[in-house]
Amino acid sequence: MTITLEDDARQFIARFEEVSGVSGRDCLVTDERLVIVVPPDSLGEAIGARGQHVKRFEKAVGRSVRLVEGASEPETFVANALAPAAVFNVTISENEDTVAYVEVASGDRGVAIGTGGERIEDARALANRHFGIDDVQLV
Repeated sequence: MTITLEDDARQFIARFEEVSGVSGRDCLVTDERLVIVVPPDSLGEAIGARGQHVKRFEKAVGRSVRLVEGASEPETFVANALAPAAVFNVTISENEDTVAYVEVASGDRGVAIGTGGERIEDARALANRHFGIDDVQLV
């Protein structure tokens, strides 16, 4: 899918690339936080030793930042978007709507949802933008 980024998202991605040396593929922007999607197998490099890249970037932009590792498969992408929750299985159902049903460890349900529901809402937005998934539901 083609993702169209607003100017502020493109600017945040460019700034993140300057700080980390890792290209961003997408950026969700809210008043409080940024969620940046990085290429597969580059999450560790994007974070930096002891989180130095993320810390420096957060200080520069004045917002909390969460990184999500991209993936070519929708199931893997949805699981990555809910990290650090332990995801056992993701099933994509395509009926009237496309829904990702996610099985998480019972102790990690709160982690998958996030404070105020922000993690699952971010996962829903990203899954829709990248794979046309209409909803993400925990089972």
